[in-house]
Amino acid sequence: MDIKELSEIMFKDFPDCVDVHQLGQMLGIKRTKTYELLQNGTIKSLKIGKDYKIPKYNVIAYLIGGEQL
Repeated sequence: MDIKELSEIMFKDFPDCVDVHQLGQMLGIKRTKTYELLQNGTIKSLKIGKDYKIPKYNVIAYLIGGEQL
């Protein structure tokens, strides 16, 4: 199963692009660890001003060890 197929199954209640709070909910981690994953590039994101926008695709890729966008 590829990431596109998994995105239809996993986290279907979340939008295609999530914020930091939603990412923490998806992974079940606290805010500090969430920011650490984003700031060191472990999960690729787009920073707009002070806000991070994270493609759901990248969250799934992170979990399965796939290549992120």
